Amino acid sequence: MLTINVALLLAVIIVLRLRRRTEARSRFDEKLTVIIVLVFGVLIAPTSFGQGILNVVGQLAQSVTQSGSR
Repeated sequence: MLTINVALLLAVIIVLRLRRRTEARSRFDEKLTVIIVLVFGVLIAPTSFGQGILNVVGQLAQSVTQSGSR
């Protein structure tokens, strides 16, 4: 039996949608892409991969904040 990881499927869809030229996108197309990306974020957030991304982004934000306050 073949199982499909929904997060992986959404990641592939996101990459394919973002490869299109910007001029070829309608407003509906852009809104749909945003919704897909938000759902993808919700799906990977509780995973270890999502937590790793959160840690990296948090460290980057902290270093930018510290370098800006000097």
